[in-house]
Amino acid sequence: MPRPLFACSPMLLALGMSVATSTVTLAAPLAYPATERTDVAEQQFGETIADPYRWLENDVRVDPRVRAWVTAQNEATNTYLDTLPGRAGIKARLSQLWNYERFGIPEKAGGNYFYTRNSGLQNQSVLFVRKGLDGTPRQLIDPNLWAKDGATALAEWVPAKDGKRLAYAVQDGGTDWRTIRILDVATGEPLPDEIKWAKFTAISWAHDGSGIFYSRFSEPRAGEVYQALNENQQVYFHRIGTPQSADRLVYATPDRPKLNHDATVSDDGGWLVIRSSEGTDERYELVLLDLRKPDAKPFVLVRGLDHNWVPVGSQGDRLTFITNKDAPLQKLVAFDMADPPKAAATMRDIVPQSTSMIDGATMVGDSILVAYLVDAKSEVRRFGLDGTARGKVPLPGIGTAQGFEGEAGDPETFFSFASFNLPNSIYRYDTDSGKVTPFALPKVAFDPGDYVVEQRFYASKDGTRVPMFVVHKKGLDHRGGAPTLLYAYGGFNLAQRPGFNPANLAWMEMGGVYALANIRGGSEYGEAWHDGGRLAAKQNVFDDFIAAGEYLIAQGITTSDKLAIQGRSNGGLLIGAVVNQRPDLFAAALPQVGVMDMLRFDRFTAGRYWVDDYGYPAKEADFRVLRAYSPYHNIDSGRRYPAILTTTADTDDRVVPGHSFKYVAALQAADIGDRPHLARIETRAGHGSGKPTDKLIEEYADMWAFAAKWTGLEMPSGR
Repeated sequence: MPRPLFACSPMLLALGMSVATSTVTLAAPLAYPATERTDVAEQQFGETIADPYRWLENDVRVDPRVRAWVTAQNEATNTYLDTLPGRAGIKARLSQLWNYERFGIPEKAGGNYFYTRNSGLQNQSVLFVRKGLDGTPRQLIDPNLWAKDGATALAEWVPAKDGKRLAYAVQDGGTDWRTIRILDVATGEPLPDEIKWAKFTAISWAHDGSGIFYSRFSEPRAGEVYQALNENQQVYFHRIGTPQSADRLVYATPDRPKLNHDATVSDDGGWLVIRSSEGTDERYELVLLDLRKPDAKPFVLVRGLDHNWVPVGSQGDRLTFITNKDAPLQKLVAFDMADPPKAAATMRDIVPQSTSMIDGATMVGDSILVAYLVDAKSEVRRFGLDGTARGKVPLPGIGTAQGFEGEAGDPETFFSFASFNLPNSIYRYDTDSGKVTPFALPKVAFDPGDYVVEQRFYASKDGTRVPMFVVHKKGLDHRGGAPTLLYAYGGFNLAQRPGFNPANLAWMEMGGVYALANIRGGSEYGEAWHDGGRLAAKQNVFDDFIAAGEYLIAQGITTSDKLAIQGRSNGGLLIGAVVNQRPDLFAAALPQVGVMDMLRFDRFTAGRYWVDDYGYPAKEADFRVLRAYSPYHNIDSGRRYPAILTTTADTDDRVVPGHSFKYVAALQAADIGDRPHLARIETRAGHGSGKPTDKLIEEYADMWAFAAKWTGLEMPSGR
C-alpha cells in the first residue's frame, strides 16, 4: 500500500530496494480512446433512460467493435500504467510474498487424505493424496499442465466414500461453467466419463460409488454461452462408465423455471437432499428422495421459499439442518425420517439460537461443531449430538476458522485458520481428546508479529454501530494521515471476515493502512444486518461505507487525498455508487468486476438471481430505488472525481463485463476532472475463481501502483 513521507521500511531496505516518493501531480487530461455514442433510450415509468453505450454489452468474442474497443482501452491503460515508477518494484515484492507453500483443508475418504498444495508461484494448486495421515504424498491432478496460460483450473473435487475414485470439475478461463470428470485414485488416470454444462452445482457421490449427483443447465445456443440467462436447472445422476446422454433425470421443475437445485447425499447414504432456491437469498424448499428404495419419488419436506435450510448431518433416521425459521441468528433442528410423510411435523430444536450468528455446523465423531460469527470473528463451539454444550474448540487467535468436515463416529477433522497477518494454516482436531495439532503451517517471507490487527466500531449516518478492522505495520506513524485502502462488500448475506491476502500485506509493508468495514448487507449480525442493506434499504450500505471513510479521516488515520477504496462484484457496485455520491472523499477508487447498470442487471447469466438483494427493475418501486444509485446512470458531471481504475475480464459470466465497459465509457465522456478514469480488461479470466497466480500478481501490481500514485504512497523504485 501507499507509504507517506516516513522513514524507509526495514523490509524494503533488507531487500535492497530503493524508495521513490510518489507525489500527486495533475497533468493535462488524458486522451481516451473514442467510444461511439448512440441514441438508444427507453421509457421506464415516465422517465427517459438513455443508454448510449448499450452496444458494449455485446460479447467481445462475437462483436468486432467491442473487441476493438477493449483493445484500445487496454492500450491506453497500459500506456498510463507504464509511467508509474513503482509498478515493477511492487510486482517483484508481490511475487516474493506470494511465494510460500499453501495447503488446502484435507478431506478423508476410505483411509485416503486428499488435499491441495501450491509450492508458491504455481498458477494453480495441485491435488495430492496420502494413504493414511502420515503417508507419502502422491500427486493426483496438476491443472498447471492443462493450459499454457495457466487459466484452466481445478474447481470442485469430491472423493467417493471409499476413496477409490474422485469426481473433479474443470474450469476454463474463469467461467462459471464446469466440465466434470472422474479419476481412478489408484492409477491417477481419468476415466472416459465427461459431464458438460454443469454450473452452480454440488457434486455428491452415491455411497456405493456407482455414480454422482449433479446439477446442470441445457446447452446454450451458439454465441450465448457467456451471456444467456440461466434457467431450468435440473438434477441428474451419472452412472460411472456411461455417456452423459444416459444420465438419469432425478429432479426438475419445468413449471418453475427460475428455481435452482443443489443435491447432496446424506451421511449414511439413505437420502438425497435437494434444496431449491430462486435467487441469492437463503430461502429454500426442501425435497427428499429415499435412495434406499429404487422406485422412490421425490417428496417435499419443507414447502415454500421462506427459510434457510443447510444440511448438517444424519444419524440413523435423524436429519439435522441449520435454519433461520423463528431464529434470525439461526439454530440447529432435526427431523425424524422414520415415517417420511409425517417427518415435517417432527422438527425439533437441537442447538437453539444464540446471541451470535451461526455460520456453519458439521457432525464429527460424537459431536456437532458449530461455527459462530462474533463481531465478524470466528468462534467454534462443540455440542453433543443431543445438543448438550461441551465447550469451545481452541483456535490460534482472532481470525477466521473454516472447514471441520467429517462424519459421525469418526473423531478426526481438519480446519484452516487465517487472519490479516497470518496465512491459511491447517490444523487437525480430535473431538475425543479435544486436541488441536498442526497439519501444515506456511513459512512466509515476513514476520506476522510486525503487524497490528485491531477492531474498531464507528457510527453510520443513522447511528448504527458498524465494526471495522484496521491493520497496519507496528510503529507506523500516521500523524498527518497515512495512505489507506478501505475495502467492503455489503450484500447478499455474505460476511466479510479476517483473512490473508499477500497483496494487502504488500500495501501495509510499504507503509499503508488496510481497513475492512463490515457494513450492512452481510450476515455479520444475522438477518437484520442483511435486511438493513438491501432492496429499499440499500442506501444504508453506501452510508455505512462513507461513514467508514469519514471515521478514518476524523481519527487522523488518513486524509481524503490519501484514501483509496476497493470493492469486488457487489463491492464494485458499492465503489461506483459512493464515488458518485461523495467524489470529494476519496483520492482513488478500484471497482472490480462491478454491477454498474442496475436497470439491466437481471438480463444476463446469473443476474436474475440478484433480485433478492436489488429488487426488480421492471417494478416501479424497485426501479426508483435502483435508478437513484445505479453507478452508470448517476455519474455527476461538473464535480471532480477521484482517479478510477476499473477492472473486469472478458470471460466473466457472473457479472458480464458490459457493466464495466459501459461505466468506463460514461466516466470518460463526463466532465469529472483531469484524473485518470481507466479500464483494465483481463483476457481468459472470469469473475475471480480459478484466476492464475501470475495474473493475480499482475493485477494487484497495477492496482497498487495506480492507488499509490494518487494517495502519495512511497513505492519501491524500478520498472
